[in-house]
Amino acid sequence: MTNRTRWATDTGPEHSQWYVNRFRQLAAEGADLAGEARLLDTLVPPASRILDAGCGTGRVGAELAARGHTVVGVDADPVLIDAARADHPAPRWIVADLAELDLAAAGEGEPFDAAVLAGNVMAFVAAGTERQVLSRVAAHLRPDGVVAVGFGTDRGYPLTDFDADAVGAGLRLEHRFATWDLRPWRDDADFAVTILRRPT
Repeated sequence: MTNRTRWATDTGPEHSQWYVNRFRQLAAEGADLAGEARLLDTLVPPASRILDAGCGTGRVGAELAARGHTVVGVDADPVLIDAARADHPAPRWIVADLAELDLAAAGEGEPFDAAVLAGNVMAFVAAGTERQVLSRVAAHLRPDGVVAVGFGTDRGYPLTDFDADAVGAGLRLEHRFATWDLRPWRDDADFAVTILRRPT
């Protein structure tokens, strides 16, 4: 991987394991960790093929797999991928840089019906690679495929830049919400959930 993600450069060496432990604890406590998956599930037909881009510990992809979808999860952090494989063995989990994503080389040449980038993924990719990440994700979608992206608006990646990068990646903005449970968008919202589509 030629791009050091902000996940790697902006956090300490123990952060990944802390993150794993945090989400295992939340799951053990019965926290609702499936909001992103519920939204994406409404956007695609049953038994869709879904790319969980920046999958982290696999919580979103695992829920989508439990709902009957075929899921491939990708993350640059091997610690998170190891946790995803241990906790959620049904999907396929791959260590890869989203800015250089080439899943055909990993034996996943079939296009995806949808992709999800949850958990502030766009704020953690390597600085300056945001458009490249969106382009590589879009390249793995079938025509008319959908992308759901969520991140905090205070994370150093302005929505105006994101919107320009999405257009530059060949994606069309369809909807924007303030939360994964579809609360209406407002300009002062501290989180943005954007639904994009690859045109036919």
